[in-house]
Amino acid sequence: MCGIVGYIGKQKAIPILMDGLKRLEYRGYDSAGLATLDGQLEPYILRRVGRVANLEAALSEVSSDGKIGIAHTRWATHGKPTEENAHPHADCTNSFWVVHNGIVENYRELKTKLQEVGHKFASETDTEILVHLIEAEYQKKNGNGPVRRAQGEHKLLNAVRKALAKVRGTYGIAVMSKYEPDKIIAARNSSPLLLGIGESENVIASDASAVLGLTRNVVYLNDGEIAEVTANGFHIETLGEDVIKRKPEALEWDVATIEKNGHDHFMHKEIFECPETVVNASRGRLIIKEGKAKLGGIESIKEKLRDIEKIVIVACGTASYAGRIGEYMLEEYAGIPVEVDIGSEFRYRKPVLDKKTTALIAISQSGETADTLAAVREAKEKGVLTMGIVNVVGSTIARETGMGVYSHAGPEIGVASTKAFISQLTILTLLTLFLGRQRELSLTMGKRIGEELLKLPELMKKVLTQEQKIKEIARHYQNAEHLMFLGRKYNYPIAVEAALKIKETSYIHAEGYAAGEFKHGPIAMIDKNFPTFFIAPQDSVYEKTKSNLEEVRARNAPVIALTTEGNKELERFTDDIIYIPKTLEMLTPMLAAIPLYLFAYHLAVARGNDVDKPRNLAKSVTVE
Repeated sequence: MCGIVGYIGKQKAIPILMDGLKRLEYRGYDSAGLATLDGQLEPYILRRVGRVANLEAALSEVSSDGKIGIAHTRWATHGKPTEENAHPHADCTNSFWVVHNGIVENYRELKTKLQEVGHKFASETDTEILVHLIEAEYQKKNGNGPVRRAQGEHKLLNAVRKALAKVRGTYGIAVMSKYEPDKIIAARNSSPLLLGIGESENVIASDASAVLGLTRNVVYLNDGEIAEVTANGFHIETLGEDVIKRKPEALEWDVATIEKNGHDHFMHKEIFECPETVVNASRGRLIIKEGKAKLGGIESIKEKLRDIEKIVIVACGTASYAGRIGEYMLEEYAGIPVEVDIGSEFRYRKPVLDKKTTALIAISQSGETADTLAAVREAKEKGVLTMGIVNVVGSTIARETGMGVYSHAGPEIGVASTKAFISQLTILTLLTLFLGRQRELSLTMGKRIGEELLKLPELMKKVLTQEQKIKEIARHYQNAEHLMFLGRKYNYPIAVEAALKIKETSYIHAEGYAAGEFKHGPIAMIDKNFPTFFIAPQDSVYEKTKSNLEEVRARNAPVIALTTEGNKELERFTDDIIYIPKTLEMLTPMLAAIPLYLFAYHLAVARGNDVDKPRNLAKSVTVE
């Protein structure tokens, strides 16, 4: 959470910083701020509460020629969203400035020690500790006078290094000082940070989207690394002072992929990109005539996977619901027992993992999700084979697992995940083929799964043509205070995912439940004021789901149903109905998700909410 951008080079810094902040705002929008240095080493600092637009408005009459600067958009952790708590933070002498993503766990004890020697604090944040520590290290006294402890070529870098040695927690930071106005120091520990490498100009950012206006060449920092960035180059070391040589790599994305392209919101654009997402995730990976999938990222461990007897899927939020659908797929067609765990629970219990027979799959759009990453590290510590299903190339989970499959969904800017979920399900389908054909999955069934997956994008486009109808249904329920979503088997996780989207974007109390479990308590809530949405395609559990629908209808609740084209028998039991084309049962969730996402989107818009920037949320959870 939170977004960092820094710039040093030949251009004025403020326009580049602001462009970067706008692209990073989906990572946090409680407050925003920036700091620049002009040629006279005069700092210009501006911070504002709320959206980046508030900061931009305040800058409208500002003229600064500074060609170095750092900026931040905040998702509050320690300290309320106020100007005093917004980043950047300065030291006592207003000579050092820092922006920070993460949490300093021992900030209280560090703050007490700093106050005892005279440091004055201006905020409630844990971040401000860092800049005072850097100030103290840079100007540490030796004998009777102030002497720079950090001698030699990398003074500021060494001061930051020494400061971070005292910190316990997570961080991605960028540091600037008037004493060394030709550089920015960047460092990371469990919070993403990368360098964008241009010509006589460089960028520091917490997300690749912030550098795309300037360059597509990036260098990813690893945990425990610190970088000195100048206009003409960069120098990377470990916190243990080992020099790191690393060449830039090219991003797959370009600026066009992070624009709205005529849509009112990114969420809307990304829903309509779902058909293309399936194409991109499966391109070159299906061998239809053999009923197989070719997944280059795991080909090297193909024989080891043949002997796997159990899979543990670890993920958070929407990715965990993709994992639950993957559980059904892998067990039904690959014949492998699967356990799905949310990252925050996995890391704090004692999972039973056999390093010889278990594989762990981490699913994460960003590849930076803190709890999922911790699960990967725990499994690696126990010698378990780990793989990743991630979207962001070069992300931490991708690098730490070393094996896995990229989902190639492209950048997802909307905080409420949509197309990333579809891409994860596509990869899980391919993985089912890959592992299933090693076992008992027949050639005939393998070919059918592959053929039906190839048809899916056109079927999705057909569903998208119903947007106006879905919009009207959503408006009908815009004043609802509660919503229930029910489904069975493959569509139980979809019910939970739909409820999550409603909560995220509309702030309505919504619940997703297994339809068969509904009678074990939750049905007590149902009355005429509790609309219930059934996901009831004509599949192997249709008759059971229909029975649950009739039970709800008997209690006078408004009923919405999603079912298969041509199935008219539900019309007499429902107030509203949406149809999806017929496909394989295992692929039904990918079709069902489209109208459910449109329903959530239009419901939120009807209620006047900003669907791309839901309150209290940020795109990627990189701290506990």
